[in-house]
Amino acid sequence: MRIGVFLNTPAQFHFYKNVISRLKSRGNTVEVLYRNYGETPDLIRESGYSAFVFSYHANSKYGKIFSLPFDILRAFKHLRGFKPDVVTGFGVYDAYTSFLLKSACIVFNDSEPRVNPLSYSIQFKLFIPFVDVLLTPDSFRDDLGKKHLRVASYKELAYLHPNYYSPDASIFELLGIPEGEEYVLLRFNAFDAVHDAGIRGFTAEDKITLVKELEKHAHVFISAEGKIPRELEKYILRVPKSRIHDVIYYAKLLVTDTQTMATEGALLGTPTIRSNKFVGHNDMGNFIELEKRFGLMLNIKDPKKAIQKALELAQQDNLKREWKKKRKKLLEEKIDIASFMVWFLENYPESLEEFRQNPSIQYRFK
Repeated sequence: MRIGVFLNTPAQFHFYKNVISRLKSRGNTVEVLYRNYGETPDLIRESGYSAFVFSYHANSKYGKIFSLPFDILRAFKHLRGFKPDVVTGFGVYDAYTSFLLKSACIVFNDSEPRVNPLSYSIQFKLFIPFVDVLLTPDSFRDDLGKKHLRVASYKELAYLHPNYYSPDASIFELLGIPEGEEYVLLRFNAFDAVHDAGIRGFTAEDKITLVKELEKHAHVFISAEGKIPRELEKYILRVPKSRIHDVIYYAKLLVTDTQTMATEGALLGTPTIRSNKFVGHNDMGNFIELEKRFGLMLNIKDPKKAIQKALELAQQDNLKREWKKKRKKLLEEKIDIASFMVWFLENYPESLEEFRQNPSIQYRFK
């Protein structure tokens, strides 16, 4: 099988990295294309992948829209000689490119249209006609039609499932603190993506308050996509990008206004507080499920209340022990999505018919 894989963000790189390596080890030919954005190039270099840059960082949200046709054309020209049987990604770029190539398109996506009708909903309506299969977590609340199939997993389990991830305590040395010493990780979003239009998280004042109050109880480290107040720069996390999940795993608490890292924290058994304007009655199903069903996350829209809760949790004893028990329950109910994707991609289209006839087949990928 010849498979083209599109990686637009660091989260998408992590989703596909084990899928790519396993597809290759099983004799499939894989061509990787990536967008030169954020931490993605660093992760590509650290992985040793031979990959093609099909899109470059735009200076604004609207710049990304205007550059879209040129990015798709660049990807099409690169893949035309490769002649992929299947193209996969998270939608848009891979959908349109596969259409030009006349290749099958299998998309995995966990962003729900209901969250932001001005961007998410429009994006889905524009690319779904050009895909063959749209896979989502089973917690997905929206019904996107006959092409939509739900899988009992989260995208983050493609790399954080115990089949792939084992914590490495040497991260404490890189952090510059004694092993086992308590610390809190703060993660702040840049909110510069097209789908983030109108969405905000912690303000500069909120960030300063968080740090000043939390450092009274533990070390504080900051991971940030955008700019942060100058007085907080000394708290910036300085470890290899590839070690971020060890930082999350050993943290006593994760406080964030991002989406992906919030889920990562919960799945790793780290008490996680998520606060941004996505939180509310239209929130994504995975965040609701992680809070209501598994108790691994707290979704708090009001940043002031989120800060108050963070201070409360930072002072609690045996917090991590409680969260590890919750994580065990989740892992008993969810599948290894990377193994499922390998099976689905290399056996397509037979895998599609088999899954439709017997959805429980997915549970063999535990």
